[in-house]
Amino acid sequence: MLRLLILFTIVPLVELWLLISIGEVIGPFYTIAIILVTGVVGASLARWQGILCLQTVQRQIQAGQLPTDSLLDGLGILVAAALLITPGVLTDIVGFTLLIPSARRVVRRMLGHIIRTKIHRISTHGMGPNGSATSDYDHDRIIDVRIIDSGKDKK
Repeated sequence: MLRLLILFTIVPLVELWLLISIGEVIGPFYTIAIILVTGVVGASLARWQGILCLQTVQRQIQAGQLPTDSLLDGLGILVAAALLITPGVLTDIVGFTLLIPSARRVVRRMLGHIIRTKIHRISTHGMGPNGSATSDYDHDRIIDVRIIDSGKDKK
């Protein structure tokens, strides 16, 4: 919940404050021009990187390899494109960073670590009712129930 609050409230407020601050220094016309130029340049770079990524995926599939890293790169490029067409300074920085292959490798490693950790927790402890990994304490609270039919209701 806190992550969503930060993502949809705090980040846009910081973006707005940065754009207003930049606009006060360089003027509104240049601020809007920067937003438009980063959107167009970012979308073009994302398209180019996306085409290269798609070609890599196709080559790997033809070679009989599983293109997991390339598919994650494609996801990173897609996220970068979405961030670059979104007006803002922080989103542009993150978007342009994701277009750098070495930066995507770092993000891929981080995501891999997070996913492996979650899978380990789930395989060790199981899933709780809210979709999160449960603790050993939660397993101790399970009550085993057996129903005995007395046969009184049968006619």
